[in-house]
Amino acid sequence: MIRITPRWFGAGLGTRTNVLWTCRKEGVALVPINDLVAGQNSTNAPLVRTEPIQERSAARIDALLDAAAEVVDEIGFDRLTTAMVAERAGASIGTVYRYFPDRIVLLQALRDRALQRYRTAVVEAIREQRPEHWWNAVECAIDAFVVMFRSEPGFRIIRFADAERSGLTEESPAEEDESFAHRFAEILSDEFGLPAGDELKFRLEVVVEMSDSLINRAFLNDPEGDERFIAEARVVARDYLARRYGDGE
Repeated sequence: MIRITPRWFGAGLGTRTNVLWTCRKEGVALVPINDLVAGQNSTNAPLVRTEPIQERSAARIDALLDAAAEVVDEIGFDRLTTAMVAERAGASIGTVYRYFPDRIVLLQALRDRALQRYRTAVVEAIREQRPEHWWNAVECAIDAFVVMFRSEPGFRIIRFADAERSGLTEESPAEEDESFAHRFAEILSDEFGLPAGDELKFRLEVVVEMSDSLINRAFLNDPEGDERFIAEARVVARDYLARRYGDGE
């Protein structure tokens, strides 16, 4: 049985988030599960113009991003303007520009916050459900993804696989190990015994691509998600991995 204990949890938009979870199995310390949520800033540019060091500033940025998410859900990201965000948030345009120099940076920040929340949701699901097998951990990730589509404003504009790849450039190869698939591979190998290495990372990248496509399709016309596509995403992911690592039973 896995015991995941929160040691410290803090998030600052535009900074490297530290979420330290100490994972222990049968009294032996394992690789911290916080690696899944570390290094989420997937762009090379700073997300905000002013670092939200104070709690009030962090709350103001969250309010601006909440407003942007609402507008994006209503009209799409391509029509979003900073003036719309200011009006929806009840803030001045100067306040928006204080943190976000343009709409692109604003959308990047919205995307990175949503991806960070997704990663955190996966960690929390694993902590609460204490999965016994690797497949149950994968299910936690898929289920959290579906919940984000249903409950996180603005999440549907994000192409998860594209967002995960967006920071991977030849000039910054180190960021490759910060992708969700690579972090999740460490969890499956360290906590569930799957063979570690590039093959596992690659196969989880394939699962991310397939699941992202099917679940995006599920929510194309149905705000609650077409359960047929969601079910198929689970089947495809499990069958693909089970052919290589067993059925997880």
